[in-house]
Amino acid sequence: MPSKWTLLSWGPEGWLDDIFQGVFITVSLAAATLPLGLAIGFFVALAKKSEEPSLKLAGDIYTTIFRGLPELLTLFLVYYGAQIGLQNVIRLFRPEASVEVNSFVSGMVALGVVFSSYASEVFLSAFRAIPRGQYEGGYSIGLSRGQTMRLVIMPQLIRVALPGLANLWLILLKDTALVSAIGLSDILRQSGIAARVTREAFLFFGVASLLYLVLAIISSVGIRAVERAVSQSEAR
Repeated sequence: MPSKWTLLSWGPEGWLDDIFQGVFITVSLAAATLPLGLAIGFFVALAKKSEEPSLKLAGDIYTTIFRGLPELLTLFLVYYGAQIGLQNVIRLFRPEASVEVNSFVSGMVALGVVFSSYASEVFLSAFRAIPRGQYEGGYSIGLSRGQTMRLVIMPQLIRVALPGLANLWLILLKDTALVSAIGLSDILRQSGIAARVTREAFLFFGVASLLYLVLAIISSVGIRAVERAVSQSEAR
């Protein structure tokens, strides 16, 4: 039986190449999900702070649903539900056709809507922390609503929301492990395959734990750098 060092090596007898491929998938999925979740969360926050009752109700329903459902269940609904829905639509025109939904895209969409439901609350709190006078000041110097939002409100919004969004990023990074349930070869799935084949579960799940911790540490360093840059920009 190969030694542990052989198992944790590159090449045909080792598993590090497969596991680091999983690291790439994990980081790619989190990076692709982040802008999607931020964009949806921002617009949901705008809807929830709107004076239009229907928009506010729609935003409340959205966040209630996706904050209330377990993330894994949301992932299954998106992955299997989208596949069934697309098949039913396509078979109206081509009865013999079959559809297979990409697991990466399904994971991105599912994690994105969950992330956005929490991000919308962070954005909403940040909006409420900005005094009304900031809006009025922008209007008083001739700025339109869009210009006021972009030039006056957004810089302050980012600074206020950044700590909360940073925490959500770390949660998102860990939640990517859920996509192993739909066959995406992330860190957890690759480590699980190695553990089953070699019967070294503690070794490979320990390696997976270390990799997630390393990603979290790197993210924390990056987040602190962004916070310092935002603070220096505000000071200038």
